[in-house]
Amino acid sequence: MTYSIAILGASGYTGAELIRLIAGHPNLKITALGAYSKAGQKMSDVFPHLRHLDLPTLLQIDQIDFANIDLCFCALPHKTSQQVIADLPKSLKIVDLSADFRLSDPAAYEKWYGNAHSALAQQAEAVYGLTEFYRDQIKTARLVAGTGCNAATGQFMLRPLISAQVIDLDNIILDLKCAVSGAGRSLKENLLHAELSEGYHAYATGSTHRHLGEFDQEFSKLAGRPVTIQFTPHLIPANRGILATGYVHGSAEVIHATLSQAYASEPFIEVLPLGETPSTRHIRGSNFCHIGVVPDRTEDRTLIVGALDNLTKGSSGQALQNANLMLNIEETQGLLMAPLFP
Repeated sequence: MTYSIAILGASGYTGAELIRLIAGHPNLKITALGAYSKAGQKMSDVFPHLRHLDLPTLLQIDQIDFANIDLCFCALPHKTSQQVIADLPKSLKIVDLSADFRLSDPAAYEKWYGNAHSALAQQAEAVYGLTEFYRDQIKTARLVAGTGCNAATGQFMLRPLISAQVIDLDNIILDLKCAVSGAGRSLKENLLHAELSEGYHAYATGSTHRHLGEFDQEFSKLAGRPVTIQFTPHLIPANRGILATGYVHGSAEVIHATLSQAYASEPFIEVLPLGETPSTRHIRGSNFCHIGVVPDRTEDRTLIVGALDNLTKGSSGQALQNANLMLNIEETQGLLMAPLFP
């Protein structure tokens, strides 16, 4: 069976990544593409690397007829999604890639994003889109909220350990490096080549990074009590990829065994042999996440290293994985492509 798909925000990086992935999917057909400033243009003009595909012309969202659309991906800017999604047909299945529906508590959303949520009914029904841990809820959901790419990386590394209570929950440090595409395609002075290249820097330090809201929500829910991690993200001069290093208190052997057991049947999560660490070059352009565990020189202290592609497993690949579940398609369909190397 073939399902009709719309992508809103198709002129951004995650929109283009969705098109790249869906182009090889046997059960999905892109019927409509939405954009704002690029409306009226062909996708081949916006993204020449997609010129080989027969794609519809970009439209303003209010020009799209959703009557025959089975599922809509919303790859729109934060705060825009909640306004748009509230007006979409109530029968339409939606996978949102923005931050607008990730936090279930309206007060938490206002705390981290600085404004009251304008689509509370949709916020209440949204299912958190970390596929490997919310699979059953996603299958029956109408609206799925994709995770933050940084938040996804940290959760893949730490969730099984928090659930199994094999690490000290009051001593978790997550040091993360993210490629520049994670900041989106909008023109920003700090992302100019001369400003970014030949160095990297920490950003949103201390208690200001919004993905902390996701860590607080998800880790505290797992533990049954407040869990507050120390998290520092860094921007690196690369196009794709996230590499995160977690510093925890616990046995490396137990941590490795716990992660290996938790992900033994997961097609996209690969736990490396004890002592081996992953690299972003080995997951680039793929829906895979690699996790390594290394004993620290201090007894009962362990390093956990995770790597994934922020545009794929951290965003658009995760979105497609969720859409497959929502449409009763094999979860891995369209997503088993090998990473790009070199």
